[in-house]
Amino acid sequence: MRDSSDHPWWKGAIIYQIYPRSFADSNGDGIGDLNGVLHHLDHLQKLGVDAVWLSPIFRSPMLDAGYDISDYCDVDPLFGSLDDIDRLISAVHARGMRLLLDFVPNHTSDQHPWFLESRSSRDNPKRDWYVWRDQPNNWRAQLNAGGAWTWDEGTQQYYLHLFLPQQPDLNWRNPEVVEAMHGVLRFWLDRGVDGFRIDVIHCTGKDPSFAD
Repeated sequence: MRDSSDHPWWKGAIIYQIYPRSFADSNGDGIGDLNGVLHHLDHLQKLGVDAVWLSPIFRSPMLDAGYDISDYCDVDPLFGSLDDIDRLISAVHARGMRLLLDFVPNHTSDQHPWFLESRSSRDNPKRDWYVWRDQPNNWRAQLNAGGAWTWDEGTQQYYLHLFLPQQPDLNWRNPEVVEAMHGVLRFWLDRGVDGFRIDVIHCTGKDPSFAD
Protein backbone atom coordinates (compact mmCIF):
# COMPACT_ATOMS: atom_id res chain seq x y z
CA MET A 1 0.00 0.00 0.00
CA ARG A 2 1.50 3.29 -1.07
CA ASP A 3 0.77 6.14 1.32
CA SER A 4 1.78 9.61 0.21
CA SER A 5 0.24 13.02 -0.18
CA ASP A 6 -0.13 12.55 -3.95
CA HIS A 7 -1.57 9.05 -3.67
CA PRO A 8 -3.76 8.51 -0.57
CA TRP A 9 -3.65 4.90 0.59
CA TRP A 10 -7.38 4.36 0.19
CA LYS A 11 -7.37 5.06 -3.55
CA GLY A 12 -5.71 1.74 -4.26
CA ALA A 13 -6.69 -0.23 -1.19
CA ILE A 14 -8.71 -3.42 -0.95
CA ILE A 15 -11.39 -2.53 1.60
CA TYR A 16 -13.43 -5.38 3.06
CA GLN A 17 -16.81 -4.42 4.55
CA ILE A 18 -18.05 -6.41 7.52
CA TYR A 19 -21.58 -6.36 8.88
CA PRO A 20 -20.60 -7.55 12.37
CA ARG A 21 -23.99 -8.98 13.33
CA SER A 22 -23.81 -11.71 10.69
CA PHE A 23 -20.06 -12.14 10.21
CA ALA A 24 -18.82 -14.32 13.07
CA ASP A 25 -20.25 -15.22 16.49
CA SER A 26 -17.57 -15.77 19.14
CA ASN A 27 -19.74 -16.55 22.19
CA GLY A 28 -22.54 -18.74 20.83
CA ASP A 29 -25.40 -16.28 21.33
CA GLY A 30 -26.30 -16.33 17.65
CA ILE A 31 -25.14 -12.74 17.01
CA GLY A 32 -21.87 -11.82 15.36
CA ASP A 33 -19.55 -9.67 17.43
CA LEU A 34 -16.21 -7.87 17.49
CA ASN A 35 -14.35 -10.86 18.87
CA GLY A 36 -15.71 -12.87 15.97
CA VAL A 37 -14.11 -10.37 13.61
CA LEU A 38 -10.88 -10.60 15.60
CA HIS A 39 -10.76 -14.37 15.20
CA HIS A 40 -10.91 -14.09 11.40
CA LEU A 41 -8.31 -11.38 10.82
CA ASP A 42 -5.73 -13.91 9.60
CA HIS A 43 -8.18 -15.01 6.90
CA LEU A 44 -8.67 -11.40 5.78
CA GLN A 45 -4.93 -10.81 5.76
CA LYS A 46 -4.42 -13.86 3.52
CA LEU A 47 -7.03 -12.46 1.12
CA GLY A 48 -4.87 -9.36 0.71
CA VAL A 49 -7.24 -7.02 2.52
CA ASP A 50 -5.75 -3.59 3.24
CA ALA A 51 -8.54 -2.19 5.42
CA VAL A 52 -11.51 -3.57 7.33
CA TRP A 53 -14.64 -1.41 7.28
CA LEU A 54 -17.14 -2.15 10.04
CA SER A 55 -20.81 -1.34 9.64
CA PRO A 56 -22.14 0.51 12.72
CA ILE A 57 -21.15 -1.03 16.05
CA PHE A 58 -22.34 1.85 18.26
CA ARG A 59 -25.07 1.75 20.90
CA SER A 60 -28.43 1.64 19.15
CA PRO A 61 -32.03 0.47 19.47
CA MET A 62 -31.29 -1.35 16.17
CA LEU A 63 -34.39 -0.20 14.32
CA ASP A 64 -32.27 0.47 11.23
CA ALA A 65 -29.42 -2.03 11.44
CA GLY A 66 -27.51 0.18 13.87
CA TYR A 67 -27.78 3.38 11.79
CA ASP A 68 -30.04 4.79 14.54
CA ILE A 69 -27.33 5.64 17.05
CA SER A 70 -28.02 6.44 20.69
CA ASP A 71 -24.35 6.82 21.70
CA TYR A 72 -21.60 7.49 19.16
CA CYS A 73 -18.82 6.89 21.68
CA ASP A 74 -19.70 3.43 22.95
CA VAL A 75 -20.03 -0.07 21.51
CA ASP A 76 -23.42 -1.75 21.60
CA PRO A 77 -23.33 -4.71 24.03
CA LEU A 78 -24.57 -6.94 21.18
CA PHE A 79 -21.11 -6.61 19.68
CA GLY A 80 -18.90 -6.29 22.73
CA SER A 81 -17.25 -3.40 24.54
CA LEU A 82 -14.78 -0.57 24.10
CA ASP A 83 -12.08 -2.96 25.33
CA ASP A 84 -13.03 -5.34 22.52
CA ILE A 85 -12.78 -2.64 19.84
CA ASP A 86 -9.42 -1.56 21.27
CA ARG A 87 -8.13 -5.13 20.97
CA LEU A 88 -9.49 -5.36 17.44
CA ILE A 89 -7.80 -2.12 16.39
CA SER A 90 -4.47 -3.35 17.77
CA ALA A 91 -4.82 -6.72 16.09
CA VAL A 92 -5.70 -5.15 12.74
CA HIS A 93 -2.67 -2.88 12.92
CA ALA A 94 -0.41 -5.76 13.93
CA ARG A 95 -1.27 -7.40 10.60
CA GLY A 96 -0.48 -4.30 8.59
CA MET A 97 -4.13 -3.47 7.91
CA ARG A 98 -6.31 -0.50 8.79
CA LEU A 99 -9.70 -0.23 10.49
CA LEU A 100 -12.53 2.01 9.27
CA LEU A 101 -15.80 2.75 11.05
CA ASP A 102 -19.15 3.84 9.65
CA PHE A 103 -19.79 7.48 10.59
CA VAL A 104 -23.49 8.45 10.58
CA PRO A 105 -23.66 12.26 10.77
CA ASN A 106 -27.11 13.05 9.38
CA HIS A 107 -29.29 11.70 12.18
CA THR A 108 -29.29 10.08 15.59
CA SER A 109 -31.70 7.73 17.31
CA ASP A 110 -34.64 9.39 19.01
CA GLN A 111 -33.20 7.75 22.14
CA HIS A 112 -29.95 9.72 21.94
CA PRO A 113 -29.57 12.05 24.96
CA TRP A 114 -29.22 15.01 22.57
CA PHE A 115 -32.66 14.42 21.10
CA LEU A 116 -34.25 13.63 24.45
CA GLU A 117 -33.09 17.07 25.57
CA SER A 118 -34.10 18.71 22.30
CA ARG A 119 -37.67 17.48 22.50
CA SER A 120 -38.03 18.20 26.22
CA SER A 121 -38.95 21.86 25.62
CA ARG A 122 -38.74 24.58 22.99
CA ASP A 123 -36.25 26.57 25.07
CA ASN A 124 -33.88 23.67 25.82
CA PRO A 125 -30.29 24.53 24.82
CA LYS A 126 -30.26 21.56 22.44
CA ARG A 127 -33.55 22.44 20.74
CA ASP A 128 -31.72 23.80 17.70
CA TRP A 129 -29.50 20.71 17.45
CA TYR A 130 -32.34 19.17 15.43
CA VAL A 131 -34.72 20.53 12.79
CA TRP A 132 -38.05 21.69 14.22
CA ARG A 133 -40.82 23.51 12.36
CA ASP A 134 -44.37 24.68 13.03
CA GLN A 135 -45.45 23.57 9.56
CA PRO A 136 -44.04 20.62 7.59
CA ASN A 137 -43.21 20.76 3.90
CA ASN A 138 -43.89 17.90 1.47
CA TRP A 139 -40.53 16.13 1.77
CA ARG A 140 -40.66 12.34 1.88
CA ALA A 141 -38.64 10.00 4.06
CA GLN A 142 -36.67 6.98 2.89
CA LEU A 143 -37.26 3.37 3.97
CA ASN A 144 -40.98 3.66 3.14
CA ALA A 145 -41.43 5.88 6.19
CA GLY A 146 -43.90 8.24 4.47
CA GLY A 147 -43.62 11.94 5.18
CA ALA A 148 -40.35 13.29 6.53
CA TRP A 149 -41.92 15.10 9.50
CA THR A 150 -43.31 13.76 12.77
CA TRP A 151 -45.51 15.70 15.17
CA ASP A 152 -44.24 16.00 18.72
CA GLU A 153 -47.20 16.39 21.04
CA GLY A 154 -45.11 17.60 23.97
CA THR A 155 -43.70 20.69 22.28
CA GLN A 156 -46.32 21.16 19.56
CA GLN A 157 -43.92 21.16 16.61
CA TYR A 158 -42.75 18.81 13.86
CA TYR A 159 -39.25 17.38 13.68
CA LEU A 160 -37.51 16.34 10.46
CA HIS A 161 -36.36 12.80 9.71
CA LEU A 162 -35.21 11.82 6.23
CA PHE A 163 -35.31 8.19 7.30
CA LEU A 164 -37.37 6.52 10.05
CA PRO A 165 -39.35 8.66 12.52
CA GLN A 166 -37.01 7.24 15.16
CA GLN A 167 -34.04 8.85 13.32
CA PRO A 168 -34.37 12.63 13.77
CA ASP A 169 -32.06 14.72 11.59
CA LEU A 170 -29.33 16.80 13.18
CA ASN A 171 -29.10 20.50 12.31
CA TRP A 172 -25.67 20.89 10.74
CA ARG A 173 -26.15 24.67 10.49
CA ASN A 174 -25.68 24.79 14.25
CA PRO A 175 -21.93 25.09 15.04
CA GLU A 176 -22.43 23.22 18.31
CA VAL A 177 -23.59 20.18 16.34
CA VAL A 178 -20.55 20.44 14.07
CA GLU A 179 -18.21 20.61 17.06
CA ALA A 180 -19.95 17.71 18.82
CA MET A 181 -19.69 15.50 15.76
CA HIS A 182 -16.06 16.46 15.23
CA GLY A 183 -15.60 15.37 18.84
CA VAL A 184 -17.00 11.96 17.92
CA LEU A 185 -14.43 11.64 15.14
CA ARG A 186 -11.62 12.69 17.49
CA PHE A 187 -12.79 10.14 20.07
CA TRP A 188 -12.34 7.26 17.60
CA LEU A 189 -9.20 8.60 15.95
CA ASP A 190 -7.62 8.88 19.39
CA ARG A 191 -8.41 5.19 19.94
CA GLY A 192 -6.51 4.33 16.76
CA VAL A 193 -9.23 4.07 14.12
CA ASP A 194 -7.74 4.90 10.71
CA GLY A 195 -10.71 6.54 9.01
CA PHE A 196 -14.41 6.51 8.29
CA ARG A 197 -16.95 5.66 5.66
CA ILE A 198 -19.47 8.50 5.88
CA ASP A 199 -23.13 7.55 5.60
CA VAL A 200 -25.52 9.72 3.50
CA ILE A 201 -23.28 12.77 3.83
CA HIS A 202 -25.35 14.56 1.16
CA CYS A 203 -28.33 14.62 3.52
CA THR A 204 -26.60 16.86 6.06
CA GLY A 205 -27.10 19.90 3.81
CA LYS A 206 -30.73 20.98 3.54
CA ASP A 207 -32.37 23.77 1.56
CA PRO A 208 -32.56 26.48 4.27
CA SER A 209 -35.90 27.68 2.91
CA PHE A 210 -37.41 24.20 3.35
CA ALA A 211 -39.36 24.75 0.15
CA ASP A 212 -41.69 22.02 -1.07
